[in-house]
Amino acid sequence: MTQDGRLLAGASGYSFKEWKGHFYPDRLPAADMLAWYSARLPTVEINNTFYRLPRAAVVENWAATTPEPFVFSIKAPRRITQFARLGEASAEPLEILYHNLEPLGPKRGPVLFQVPQGLKKDVGLLRAFLARLPEDHRAAFEFRSASWLCDEVYEALASAGAALSVSEREEEVLPPLVSTTTWGYVRLRLEAYAEADLQRWAERLHATSWQRIYAYFMHEPTAPAYAARLIGLWPRDAGQAAEV
Repeated sequence: MTQDGRLLAGASGYSFKEWKGHFYPDRLPAADMLAWYSARLPTVEINNTFYRLPRAAVVENWAATTPEPFVFSIKAPRRITQFARLGEASAEPLEILYHNLEPLGPKRGPVLFQVPQGLKKDVGLLRAFLARLPEDHRAAFEFRSASWLCDEVYEALASAGAALSVSEREEEVLPPLVSTTTWGYVRLRLEAYAEADLQRWAERLHATSWQRIYAYFMHEPTAPAYAARLIGLWPRDAGQAAEV
């Protein structure tokens, strides 16, 4: 986390044997990876919840294993986004998801809903889905179809206090950094980032009005180092610089 508390940067996942010898020690048991990770970075995006609803016992272990300021962002299950496609059938798994995340308490950050590319803009559908969310939902939406990137959708998100997730991918034009709530969610999906790239992202995110920013790098062995460097490049405000 940055000194001003605005930027939390991490990786999309943490339990990768490919990270041994890069981020993790060679002989570190898989059961110890989360404790090691959370001692060095302030947040993680959990992606395996996309394939199955998280069990409460697993969530309780996440909470018990990590230090108090640590934050988990959760990718919503495909039962909600891909199968139910945000429709009425999403209501039950949506309720189960938020219920099972309760053991995280203050460690629960945003819940990311990745809307499939084949689902085109439907503002009525979006508004109905937003109405199903619990009061403290902290929902972020990543739209894979550019048809959703318009003022009408931004207004729907803003009215519900939901964020527009920005995802940088090799094959796509970077969506705008639109503020629909007080916090932002950014997914940095390129395999490699030069120092200048990270510097630009630090400056660009710092210039937003977001009070809290969640940024996640793709699950490559380089991801933890990129996250740490992005935090290190965060511009200091004049008052902070004077104190150092």
